[in-house]
Amino acid sequence: MQVKRFGVSLEEDVLQALDELVVKHSFPNRSQAIRHLVQTTLVTDKVDENKIVAGAIVIVYDHHKRELNNKLMHVQHDYHDLILSTQHVHLEHDLCLETIAVKGKAFMLIKLADKIVGTKGIKHGKLVITNL
Repeated sequence: MQVKRFGVSLEEDVLQALDELVVKHSFPNRSQAIRHLVQTTLVTDKVDENKIVAGAIVIVYDHHKRELNNKLMHVQHDYHDLILSTQHVHLEHDLCLETIAVKGKAFMLIKLADKIVGTKGIKHGKLVITNL
């Protein structure tokens, strides 16, 4: 694959944030950091919604919230054909992290993630997908 060079104009604070990203993630240079950011965005934004993809839904929640565990279980059972496995980790006394490995058509994984992340009581949630 041939590499093309181009110029990028950034505000000083954005450039400083990019340089901090380079250091934080041990990228060898700015170009590698920009390449990583672009590729990550393209995978997420440009995925063909009918294409089979794999990924993970990661959620953080208070397991003491009334009926939350039951609601999550029902949603997962409704989409059992997309779920490969789940991992439940206790972060603190009340706080749990769950990782749900998924595979299926992208639009279905997005729909499942939206239902799970949108469930009342979820503190944080995100779907990460990749093309196969």
